Amino acid sequence: MGMTETTKAILADADMPTRWYNLAADFAEPMPPHLNPATKQPLTHEEMSALFATELVSQEFSGHRFIDIPEPIREIYKIWRPSPLARAHRLEKKLGTSARIYFKNESVSPIGSHKPNTAVAQAYYNKLDGITRLTTETGAGQWGASLAFAAQFFGLDVEVFQVRASYDSKPYRRMLMEIYGATVNPSPSDKTEAGRAMLAKAPETPGSLGMAVSEAIEVAVQSENARYTLGSVLNHVVLHQTIIGQEAMKQLVMFGEDGPDMIFGCAGGGSNLAGLTFPFIGGMLSSDVMPELKTTPQIIAAEPAKCPSLTQGEYRYDFGDVAGMTPLMKMHTLGNEFVPDPIHAGGLRYHAMSPMVSHAVEQGLMSAVAIEQEDAFAAGIEFARCEGTVPAPESNHAIAAAMTEAAKHTGAPGTGPVILIGLTGNGFLDLPSYGNFL
Repeated sequence: MGMTETTKAILADADMPTRWYNLAADFAEPMPPHLNPATKQPLTHEEMSALFATELVSQEFSGHRFIDIPEPIREIYKIWRPSPLARAHRLEKKLGTSARIYFKNESVSPIGSHKPNTAVAQAYYNKLDGITRLTTETGAGQWGASLAFAAQFFGLDVEVFQVRASYDSKPYRRMLMEIYGATVNPSPSDKTEAGRAMLAKAPETPGSLGMAVSEAIEVAVQSENARYTLGSVLNHVVLHQTIIGQEAMKQLVMFGEDGPDMIFGCAGGGSNLAGLTFPFIGGMLSSDVMPELKTTPQIIAAEPAKCPSLTQGEYRYDFGDVAGMTPLMKMHTLGNEFVPDPIHAGGLRYHAMSPMVSHAVEQGLMSAVAIEQEDAFAAGIEFARCEGTVPAPESNHAIAAAMTEAAKHTGAPGTGPVILIGLTGNGFLDLPSYGNFL
């Protein structure tokens, strides 16, 4: 495996993956089922269909290893996919590391993040069901903007409940959602029973994703021809993101690599982390998943120290929202009433972790580290000054963890381990946060 001076690997449209990968098919121990909170019995397809499109419910319960990506979804993906994989030569030099550092650049999507990978799929499947209106929550605004972007391709209306701390600090994301035709409310709001109850209890609350989920679900349940959509956490959402890791492996081969030795992804609800890492985990569990993989990578989830569900949370059944309107899911959780500090990485301000990611951690397939906000921003600025792209605050957690690891490896340049980082998005609409740090 010789060192190459290639800077980026770009796949042709024809090489974009045509299937999503479902890790649930390859776990040695099956995932604990979602439960109906009233009966404590495993959730049924019918019960979940009240909230989600028919095919999304099927995907949530699916045991199939691969699920085909429909042609209409792939056609929209081609606007920005396949996304580039880049070698961070300048960052390597700055760190004085022998590691070879690569980053999968999801910041090139029209929204500037990985979120459209599932937004397009969810909008498509809801359109097939004849749904005309979608509701959702969003933190930093990446997901809300992605759903608004995707829905307009299929003529769907979108109502977004944005965590108040982010709504107030990131007005440009709200404007972006509105450009694509969405209605945006700060959460908690006075538009729902759940929101009014939260405001009565804590009028000055900065909000949380759990609160916004409650409001979005309430509106969907009470509205005719509407369905709820979710940007992270659930099985079908992380499934749609696995195109990221599949592309990354093909691109590492283009660099002459056998695979990564370590993979770092930021962790909030878990969708980006899963999308980047699950195909590699699948490759370790079954040669049918990723035959090109010749390494056994360590998988490291980097989460914010202010919202440490993996490193400090309990692994148990909990609600995905504050009001207790979701199914009960077994996951790492800080408790559904936990309200994180208003940190700048709004997309990571969630009290729990994806059940599938949580199960992977419990099975010893993934580990986690907690990153302080100051360390994350310092790493993001170092990355920007070396590689040009200003990372999303969420991505900075993975970058910080990877830089700490890379600094341990000294010796001749390019002779150390292969490190893969998920760059989940750019931080161009997060510049006020960078300004505060500076």
